[in-house]
Amino acid sequence: MKKHSARVAPLPSYSVSELNSPVPDGVSRSSVIQCKPGGNCPSTHRGMTRQLSPLSVAEDSAAPILELQNRSPSGIYRHSRVERQSRSGEEGTQTHTESSSQEAEGQTRCQSCTSTFLKLIWRFLIILSVSSSWVGTTQFVKITYETFDCPFFMTWFSTNWNIMVFPIYYSGHLATAQEKQSPIKKFRECSRIFGEDGLTLKLFLKRTAPFSILWTLTNYLYLLALKKLTATDVSALFCCNKAFVFLLSWIVLKDRFMGARIVAAIMAITGIVMMAYADGFQGDSIIGVAYAVGSASTSALYKVLFKMFLGSANFGEAAHFVSTLGFFNLIFISVTPIILYFTKVEYWSPFSAVPWGYLCGVAGLWLAFNILVNVGVVLTYPILISIGTVLSVPGNAAVDLLKHKMIFSVVRLGATIIICIGFLLMLLPEEWDEITLRFINSLKEKKSEDHADDITDSSVHTRSRSRANGTVSIPLA
Repeated sequence: MKKHSARVAPLPSYSVSELNSPVPDGVSRSSVIQCKPGGNCPSTHRGMTRQLSPLSVAEDSAAPILELQNRSPSGIYRHSRVERQSRSGEEGTQTHTESSSQEAEGQTRCQSCTSTFLKLIWRFLIILSVSSSWVGTTQFVKITYETFDCPFFMTWFSTNWNIMVFPIYYSGHLATAQEKQSPIKKFRECSRIFGEDGLTLKLFLKRTAPFSILWTLTNYLYLLALKKLTATDVSALFCCNKAFVFLLSWIVLKDRFMGARIVAAIMAITGIVMMAYADGFQGDSIIGVAYAVGSASTSALYKVLFKMFLGSANFGEAAHFVSTLGFFNLIFISVTPIILYFTKVEYWSPFSAVPWGYLCGVAGLWLAFNILVNVGVVLTYPILISIGTVLSVPGNAAVDLLKHKMIFSVVRLGATIIICIGFLLMLLPEEWDEITLRFINSLKEKKSEDHADDITDSSVHTRSRSRANGTVSIPLA
């Protein structure tokens, strides 16, 4: 008799290798259940879809990761670790690129800051050199007067040193230029300031003679003024040449009329009158003021005529012209100190009594001042040269106060300040009014933009506060 047995579905059996195999995606370790033979196994549906609380989900999602990482070096979690490593590598590359770009920007900013700082240092040195050379020249003249009272001989001797300006320029050309030229070729190139034909005998006499006379008068009157006035007063009065240049340019060259420069010219004239009034319009004071104003006037006439007949010149042409003036002075003006010597207007008894050291100091500082003026105009802004010139006034005042124990009266001090303010007004550019209006308009626009940004920020803060207080409802998903 056959025994009929009910068919029982075979129980799933799991080997050790299958149990240690990685879990498929989407199935948690808790859903894989081991069934022992003869035990009650839950159904597949119930075993695979176990209901879990949020806490158990968190525990099940954290614990298997640690377990599988310890048990098997391969599988899905190793793959996720590789993905994290690749992502971290990409993020590291992006971070390295960003850091390298930031380093490049930082280096560029550092270089620009360094170049700006070096430019400021260079300009400051130019201003300081111009001011100190002019102060040194003035003070050396005052010292030379103590033992040698011959102003015209000092002027003639110092002007002869101008011959060295062009050789010094050519030495700089040989040291810095890539394409070096011969001295004759460079001389002919720089001679174009006299015309297309260069320097001829006719042009040498026609163009050089008036400028040489004006140059000699300017320096001679300046030295005469130093005999009567202090170095501070003479240097302040000489700063009036800027106002005279403007007036002559406006009358002769028909330059643009500027109200600020007219005010500066009036201030210069006011300072001159106050300086003459300081000692009651009498004695050596009024004569010294006349000498200083005459020196400033001839200097202004020199500059206006130079602009009229020769125009603008580069550094080489200016060096050539100054050397030509020195050569003309040596040839044609040398007869004047000889005449003054034999007429005993400027007479010194023994030749050894001449203080050649002081004379060479005056001539050397004067030469340095002329070179710095011409070099500074080419290498930097002309306004810096003018600032260096006006700074000679407080420089001379400091020397007079500390060394010579000078006591400045209120009238002289006020006149000096007025002249210096007028000089600074002369340095304003021609379009200063338009530049000022544009600057004011830009400030107004920036202020209006900042006000609009403040209004926008305040409205944003108001909305954020209202949201925090619950006045704006945010739908929940």
